[in-house]
Amino acid sequence: MKFDKKSLEDFARGAAFLGTGGGGDPYIGRLLAQQAIAEYGAPEIIDADSLDDDALILPIAMLGAPTVLAEKAACGDDIDLALKRLSEELGRKPDALIPIEIGGINSTLPIMAAARAGLPLVNADGMGRAFPEIQMVSFNVYGCSATPLAVVDEHMNSVIVRASSAQKAESLVRAIAVSMGMSVMISCYPLSGKQVKAYAVKNTLSLATGIGQAIADGRKTGSPIEALLGFLKTTEYYRHCKVLFDGKITDLRRETTRGFSIGHCIMTELNGSGREMSVEFQNENLVARIDGTVCAIVPDLICIVDRETAEPLPTEALKYGQRVKVIGASVPPIMRTPEALNVFGPQAFGINEPFTPIEEFK
Repeated sequence: MKFDKKSLEDFARGAAFLGTGGGGDPYIGRLLAQQAIAEYGAPEIIDADSLDDDALILPIAMLGAPTVLAEKAACGDDIDLALKRLSEELGRKPDALIPIEIGGINSTLPIMAAARAGLPLVNADGMGRAFPEIQMVSFNVYGCSATPLAVVDEHMNSVIVRASSAQKAESLVRAIAVSMGMSVMISCYPLSGKQVKAYAVKNTLSLATGIGQAIADGRKTGSPIEALLGFLKTTEYYRHCKVLFDGKITDLRRETTRGFSIGHCIMTELNGSGREMSVEFQNENLVARIDGTVCAIVPDLICIVDRETAEPLPTEALKYGQRVKVIGASVPPIMRTPEALNVFGPQAFGINEPFTPIEEFK
């Protein structure tokens, strides 16, 4: 598998869907990856199961508020420096790179990074979606260390963080990111090939490309939402899916604070029923309620898309008056275990309601 211009466009759209509102601007990410491929060539995409057990695999990502990420894209040198600083700290160069999440810009930046470094990119990630905090990744759930961790800003200032836990790393890096302007490059979770094979969510680069392709094909026949749902139902991870709501945005609160985009979106149903849906988000969409009753909740996917084109809408792109559909979908089983829910279930975001799989809501 290698990315060309067409597959990269499909991939970026699919990754925006899996970003569930967060993960950064997919359009900017696609342009960055496209430019890197044109300049350095497309990186080889490899299966997780092909890795040697003792291979060194490094994730690369942007961290900060998506509203700021949209204004401060990566220049490339910052990506190179983050990988270099972590490699120096480890005393070893990486054998491959891997996205830490398969959402928005953080799924396309690793393509840019792998192209620039001449390294292969693993067809997998640590979430099967996007999450806002460093500890919210399957690698942490199952015991992999988040540090040492390299942080780099757009002025090439850099910091190496060593922390006692991924939660502590998150608090330290978030404070550093705020002091560096709310958007930084990070490389963290140095992984062995054995750890990637055991704990990564596999084949998500291919799945994101398939989602984007389904939307594109659906537009040709006039039914992109149906095409999207049809593809999701064929997948191992996202097969429990449905349209949760069809409405117009009638209220939106969004603020950039503590290094996140936090707020809520309220929609009114278009059929005149008067029903309202609210979606709360912290970078990513966390919980959807219809007239106050939960109908989907993190870590399952809650994705807001344009009701005509099925274009995924990140939280920073939501606007008053937009006609949208809200789609809910299941996440990979590795993200629903009790250990995983302790790290990124509803209570991790201060939500009182328990996790209920989307397929159990009527």
